[in-house]
Amino acid sequence: MALVARSGNALRLSAVDAQAARLGLSPGMTLADARARCPELESLPHDEQADTHTLERLTARMVRFTPMAASDPPHGVMLDITACAHLFGGEAELARQAIAEAGFTARHAFADHAAAARALARFGSGEGDVRALPIAALELSEDVLSGLRRAGLVTLGDLAARSMAALAARFGEEAVTRLMAVLGERDVPLTPQRPPVRLRAQVRFPEPIGRTEDVLDVIEILLADLSRQMEERRLGGRRFVVRLERTDGARRRLAVDTSLPSRDPARIVRLFRERIEALSDPLDPGFGFDAVVLGVTRADPLDPVQPDIAGKASAEAEGLAVLIDRLTTRFGEGGVLRLAARDTHRPEAAQRHLPALRARPKPWNEPPSQPRPLFLLDPPQPITAMASVPDGPPHRLHWRGRMHRLVLAEGPERIAAEWWRKPDGHVPGEAGLTRDYYRVEDEEGARYWVFRHGLYDEAGNPRWYLHGLFA
Repeated sequence: MALVARSGNALRLSAVDAQAARLGLSPGMTLADARARCPELESLPHDEQADTHTLERLTARMVRFTPMAASDPPHGVMLDITACAHLFGGEAELARQAIAEAGFTARHAFADHAAAARALARFGSGEGDVRALPIAALELSEDVLSGLRRAGLVTLGDLAARSMAALAARFGEEAVTRLMAVLGERDVPLTPQRPPVRLRAQVRFPEPIGRTEDVLDVIEILLADLSRQMEERRLGGRRFVVRLERTDGARRRLAVDTSLPSRDPARIVRLFRERIEALSDPLDPGFGFDAVVLGVTRADPLDPVQPDIAGKASAEAEGLAVLIDRLTTRFGEGGVLRLAARDTHRPEAAQRHLPALRARPKPWNEPPSQPRPLFLLDPPQPITAMASVPDGPPHRLHWRGRMHRLVLAEGPERIAAEWWRKPDGHVPGEAGLTRDYYRVEDEEGARYWVFRHGLYDEAGNPRWYLHGLFA
């Protein structure tokens, strides 16, 4: 298997697995040449953005070994383990644990400075003298490397023995700069990846507090502090967690969620009040709470709101969000649902219910050109229908023991099967067929939405189903 990326007008291999490498395939080769050598090669598009995000997450996990961890694109992590190795049993043991934590097949190297460690890990055996490394360790352009080879310069030691001024004049200043960095004669600073500062506020009391109103007042004060922190970062909280610490060491944890990012202390305090009132187990202070800690565990970007001419921000946009937050706090996450659109033409699967706090409102697709019934039957109910011509609308239908004579019919509205999806069982045993929908009306004025499942050249004797009732 190989990953491919577009380079100019050609698709080239950007990464290959071990089996492909043994067959002579390598990054940089065109996909056409690779398939000529290995017709059974499987290829997938290379998602470079996903690689970058994975590398950033991996670097963040390396902070447990050293505070000086930096990503080294395209697929490396640099760790400054000065004064840290002894905490893990030595350098070798630290490397073993770090690779196990990463979960990837990896090469590693130790050196006195970052550039040398990178060169040893990528172009050497992970140890030894950097002067014995090939000139490819400088990672220069292929034209410069070819010129160095033609000049008889094969290793970094060969370059180090030459005059730096002469190398710069002939092969460019970049070659000398990278050589000096690998040899340790030029400092290359390591910029560690700093984890974001947590949104957190706390207060400790000389005398414990026990009243619920006092606790809510303290939470509101802490929320004002957190609101300033979030405003500086242009963030809004989605999940607020408060920890109440009792004098006997017991802790109580409460959390509230919001459907939209918010940094309004009064709104969040109301949610905490709702949460406390909805507790089945009362908030027992014991001998009192001597500390309250409030944090934001999930936050989203939130830009300042444009106020109106009176200097007040419009509350209409947040009205529904406030209602959703209060109801969810009272009845739980599964108690308030939101309709979310799905990218499908099948009527019974065009929408789904998700918790209102988790579902982000998204614009719906263009509405169907034909009217839809108010009430859908799920699953569609089988009926017996009679039509004058094979592909025409029905004239009679038999449903729930009654025969309905139809006086009006409109259609068909044809919905093709989604061949790329697996059957979902809405119409048992008859998935993957075309549907012809008709809007029909019987003698009593009742209107139905029926469809023939399958064309005659698809199913031979297609069946009819009742899918909806019009008001």
